[in-house]
Amino acid sequence: ANVVHVKSLPGYQTRHNNLDLVIIREQTEGEYSSLEHESAKGVIECLKIITRAKSQRIAKFAFDYATKKGRSKVTAVHKANIMKLGDGLFLQCCKDVAELYPKIKFDTMIIDNCCMQLVQNPYQFDVLVMPNLYGNIVDNLAAGLVGGAGVVPGESYSAEYAVFELGARHPFAQAVGRNIANPTAMLLSASNMLRHLNLEYHSNMVSDAVKKVIKGGKVRTADMGGYSTSIDFTQAVIEAL
Repeated sequence: ANVVHVKSLPGYQTRHNNLDLVIIREQTEGEYSSLEHESAKGVIECLKIITRAKSQRIAKFAFDYATKKGRSKVTAVHKANIMKLGDGLFLQCCKDVAELYPKIKFDTMIIDNCCMQLVQNPYQFDVLVMPNLYGNIVDNLAAGLVGGAGVVPGESYSAEYAVFELGARHPFAQAVGRNIANPTAMLLSASNMLRHLNLEYHSNMVSDAVKKVIKGGKVRTADMGGYSTSIDFTQAVIEAL
């Protein structure tokens, strides 16, 4: 399961402020199953794999997450109106799991409408759960609502391991090696890792320092409307610890 917590940063104004939603994405099947072949010359078939086991697993993860984090609603995002079997199975699994969590509100939304609603009124969402490809796209869309790829942390969980990384990807390859990328997402990912390791105090130290620098408004990278370098920002966070 991939988890991206899209939350507005204090002191950094965007089109939508005080936003707080979570995107949970299945990331081992769907369109990213890497099953492609050329069935005839010039004809490519890409297989989308949806299984009951993994759909139930990601749905349960979403509801468990909502319960643990005190969230009130889970929205299943799908395209079952067109892909009646594949996304239909995913949607039905979400509905079945939802019945086991009567205290959590549950609704569904078609992916294209979801994208429009995220732009128009993102405050209606709390926790969103969806298949692989949709989640990949919505992660980036939602990150743009609070400042872009440089400010949103992400995390991925299996039964045994956890990986903490950026919630979205910097879209500009020209940033590589130029000391202009925003370290915020990586630092907040590190904070989440420390919290996962039960190092709550140290986790809060890092996240509080990052938020203090952003709220101060004096040290900001180009994507946040500033002129500071990656090193400038990182040094400011170190000094704020």
